Amino acid sequence: MGSLYISTPHNTSAPFAPVEVATSAAAKSVLQVAVPSTTDIRILGWGISFDGVTPTDPAGIVELFDCTASTLATVTALSPDKFRSSTAPASLCVSGTTATGYNATAEGTLTAYRPLDIQEVHPQTGYSLWFPQGGTGPGIDASHQIRIRTTFSVTINCIPWVVWEEPS
Repeated sequence: MGSLYISTPHNTSAPFAPVEVATSAAAKSVLQVAVPSTTDIRILGWGISFDGVTPTDPAGIVELFDCTASTLATVTALSPDKFRSSTAPASLCVSGTTATGYNATAEGTLTAYRPLDIQEVHPQTGYSLWFPQGGTGPGIDASHQIRIRTTFSVTINCIPWVVWEEPS
């Protein structure tokens, strides 16, 4: 088994930085992981939670997808954290404003879009999925990216996360 990593919206001065979801019913990438050209990765789990307070608010769309890295969103850079072992090497999915990060300010044009999981989720709840053990989660090719993207018509914040495995 390879090394495991997790990305969540945070920096060194605060444990979590909730991401505001776009409220114009436009899609917004809230988390992005750029896979390097030197390896592929396997997603083990992902999720998102919301801070909505109004029961009558409409549900929104949450999606996890894979696309080519030539379409990277412009994001707040973040470095993935080691998930299982503090002695694992640093992730190859490096931080950068057009690499691994959160809270996109520009989406980029999507090419080779491959949906991995799409759900309708109420803003007072959340959603998460752990793929069964044994390497059954989606594989993401080298030079691709994964994104968690939301489409809501109400003002809410979210905390997205994704866990993946990189070969040793």
